Amino acid sequence: MDYQSLLSNCVKRIPPSGIRKYFDLLDDSHISLGVGEPDFPTPDRIRKYVAERLKTERVPYSSNSGDPHLRELILRYLDEKYDINGYESIENVLITVGASQAIDLAMRAILNPGDEVIYHEPCYVSYTPSIELAGGKAVKVLTKHEDRFKLNAEAVKAAITPKTKAILIAFPTNPTGAIMGKSDMEAIADLVRGTDILIITDEIYAELTFNGKEHFSIASLPGMRERTIVLNGFSKAFSMTGWRLGYAAGPQELIAAMRKVHQLTMLCAPTPAQWAGIAALEQGFADNFADTRYMIDQYESRRRYIIDAFNSFGLECNEPEGAFYVFPSIKSTGLTSEQFCDQLLASKKVVTVPGSAFGEAGEGHIRCCYATSKEHIEEAMRRVGEFVKELR
Repeated sequence: MDYQSLLSNCVKRIPPSGIRKYFDLLDDSHISLGVGEPDFPTPDRIRKYVAERLKTERVPYSSNSGDPHLRELILRYLDEKYDINGYESIENVLITVGASQAIDLAMRAILNPGDEVIYHEPCYVSYTPSIELAGGKAVKVLTKHEDRFKLNAEAVKAAITPKTKAILIAFPTNPTGAIMGKSDMEAIADLVRGTDILIITDEIYAELTFNGKEHFSIASLPGMRERTIVLNGFSKAFSMTGWRLGYAAGPQELIAAMRKVHQLTMLCAPTPAQWAGIAALEQGFADNFADTRYMIDQYESRRRYIIDAFNSFGLECNEPEGAFYVFPSIKSTGLTSEQFCDQLLASKKVVTVPGSAFGEAGEGHIRCCYATSKEHIEEAMRRVGEFVKELR
């Protein structure tokens, strides 16, 4: 049987994840700076809360939209943390299986064949596939090392056409760690006010900012809440990657359309994961999110160390002010990003991810995640330093 002839042409065109390729090569002899996952356990108080409920309660389906109390807590969180207020009710919130599912649902809910979605590269690997699998056309806007990988409003404006349905933004950004402040977001907002163009903002790294900077959500600007879908989740800020818990917040009509797709494909997010989300937010409000602040403090010392190390090797590294990645340039070595990562892996057993995995604008860079122990980072940097020295 010719299985290839049975496959969707869209699926055949989409390459596999450039991140998972390197993750799948790992064994105990490797040091990984590859997959973006906190090295901290899910806080003990969250795990105990879920364990106690599991002892005494059934584990039923939740409503398609998610646990009502969790949605209430999310509304409070968005209001108090990011000044995203004015939502009428919990019907403005949908609980999803990670923020990744929220991206997929948003695209499938709004796109007709040929609709265009503008997004910025380098970016998370699933954005283009999510757009294309929903029948849309992905329109990229390149961000640049010399601009600290911020999104330029004039470049976005030049990409807008009559077919533009939405602009997808993600700050802090994976893989570059770039952030956008209020004035940066105002320039993007000015492009869509008075139009029917939506903003979809992936804010999964919103808690993880450095240098005294705080995340600014475009949805908090005047006139933007009603034209923005905010995507977020619990993986990064609460060290809950494997729990697979995310959410979308936005206008009720749009959330209802996303819920329709969700209820026919996924039904609901896992109930114990939703309990964990309740514990994360309730306890977070009670102690000003102490567990998250502890993780950020640990990341800060690692961030500073790894930036200085790459610059000392002659691999120019912007200072990322969000997420937990650095994105140094390896152009001075004369290698492509994939060659650099493959050779480093083969000779020094250090796992990094080529910048090209995040789009053409990432070529000439590599992504390194510092959400691992300081000891591992120091050893990885020692090996990278040896590797670069041997290339010269």
